[in-house]
Amino acid sequence: MRPLQISAETAQKLAKSLNVPLEQIMHMPQHILLAKLAEVNAKESNEKKD
Repeated sequence: MRPLQISAETAQKLAKSLNVPLEQIMHMPQHILLAKLAEVNAKESNEKKD
């Protein structure tokens, strides 16, 4: 499996928002990363509604 094709800046932002180490972001399968991002997005949407 090759690392994700994203910029270092994007990887840092993702690591911060998902609370995981940068190395884990770079080696995370794309489908899992997208699922985690969807969870974070849904959580933020719910917080804004309340």
